[in-house]
Amino acid sequence: MPGQAVVETVGRVSGQPRRTPVGGRLADGSFWLVSNHGEHSQYVRNIVANPRVRVQIRGRWRAGTAHLLPHDDPKRRLRKLPAYNSAMVRMLGTDLLTVRVDLD
Repeated sequence: MPGQAVVETVGRVSGQPRRTPVGGRLADGSFWLVSNHGEHSQYVRNIVANPRVRVQIRGRWRAGTAHLLPHDDPKRRLRKLPAYNSAMVRMLGTDLLTVRVDLD
């Protein structure tokens, strides 16, 4: 589905790969997304422990380094991301947090 991707983190306890479907957009060599539940999301906790991730975009896996951006305005950021996913994040999100993955 357009605007959908999968972020693969390394489990902070198990050390196993953990895959999470997300909505976002590729722009200028980075993949941007907004987490619904901020630092309470399990995949965000995994990023804090190990920022090296992989992102599957349009069926292709790409490695990168994730950065949490607490000072970015996530509601403004959502206006630049795919509309359907952004609407769901705004509706269901409790603690929005912008995440940027700088791709290798």
